[in-house]
Amino acid sequence: MDSRRVFIRQSILSAGAFSASSLFDLNHGSFFDHISNDFKTPSDFTENEDYWSYISQSYTVNQNIINLNNGGVSPSPKIVQEAVRRYNEMTNEGPSYFMWRILDQGREPLRKNLALLAGCDPEEIAINRNATEALNTVIFGLDLKAGDEVIGTKQDYPNMIQAWKQRSLREGIKYTQLSFDFPIENDQQIVDAFEATINKNTKVLHITHIINWVGQIMPVAKLCAMAKKYDIITIVDGAHSFGLLDFKINDLGCDYFGTSLHKFLSAPIGTGMLYIKKENITKVWPLICNDNPKGDNIRKFETLGTRSFPLEQGIGEALHFHNAIGSQRKESRIRFLKNYWATKVMDMPGVRLHTSLKEEFSCSICGVSVEGKKPAELENFLFDKYKIHTVGIEWENIKCVRITPHVYTKISDLDRLVSAFEVFTKK
Repeated sequence: MDSRRVFIRQSILSAGAFSASSLFDLNHGSFFDHISNDFKTPSDFTENEDYWSYISQSYTVNQNIINLNNGGVSPSPKIVQEAVRRYNEMTNEGPSYFMWRILDQGREPLRKNLALLAGCDPEEIAINRNATEALNTVIFGLDLKAGDEVIGTKQDYPNMIQAWKQRSLREGIKYTQLSFDFPIENDQQIVDAFEATINKNTKVLHITHIINWVGQIMPVAKLCAMAKKYDIITIVDGAHSFGLLDFKINDLGCDYFGTSLHKFLSAPIGTGMLYIKKENITKVWPLICNDNPKGDNIRKFETLGTRSFPLEQGIGEALHFHNAIGSQRKESRIRFLKNYWATKVMDMPGVRLHTSLKEEFSCSICGVSVEGKKPAELENFLFDKYKIHTVGIEWENIKCVRITPHVYTKISDLDRLVSAFEVFTKK
């Protein structure tokens, strides 16, 4: 009870997770201070199993299964879960007071911290619930008319595809989808395919930063630079890139960017972020009503009614945890884990990787299939026999099992995965 009172008092004074005495600082500060003196470069960390064992122990993942489906949603570290629990308890002591007069004050510090990681102005960041909400805000909020064309791909995320198809059905917008056979290890091939499709009616390019099915990293900056030559709007789906890849949104050159924070950032489940370049804010109608829908204040996109303030404020602890590891170290480690298992199975009989192993074209997500076997057969075998949780993919021209490690994934877990493949490929 004493620690809870201290937490609540700090929350009231300084928005909880943003105070010097955050849960992260209390639980992990001394470790990260110490370790930073021993290792200087990202490469010092990548294969240091003692360091990553500490990170792994900071999560509460079920020891009875091996979760390798972090591409869908990632677990939060213990400190994030604890923050949410405490904020929830506080909220229920007097919801209208603690929600609207206390926790709501933490959104501005949170906005600034997210902007620091994103590399943009805080006035370009709106906090919402997931990438679907963020990107649908832009998709439905842009003033487009019948005959205007939007170019995307068949490998984009289904919720975004359906949003564009809905606008097409309702308003007569032309929605054109390219199709790619991944992996592709040539950025110019992708840029050329988009550019060859552009015509005088093309108004928008919808670009997925990391293809969720197989982990292909798309050449976003190059596509945005090309689009600018034609004065075409660029919308980037960064659901699987933010909190994983070491980049800044401003460096991409896009007009709009949406992401889920509950994937690789490991924020509470049901948290997301929308970036809109400042000069474009007035051009987008809010998805949910606002008293000044054509205004230039990014907060017009946060008129969500009653939301989960505990989840929102828990993002702060996730940012502390992420920043302590460091974006570059995190990306390097997770790519190492992907390559660790993939290089061991790629030459097994009938195995095909649907993902490049080159650094510039993939990071965590990797698609794999076995000749003559359906994705569901491999997925079920891995779970039924080895308690390894993955996901079978059958979407357009992609048929594989998606395997996605995270920072808490142990080498021993991946060795078990490799052993499972050895058995499965001999069946």
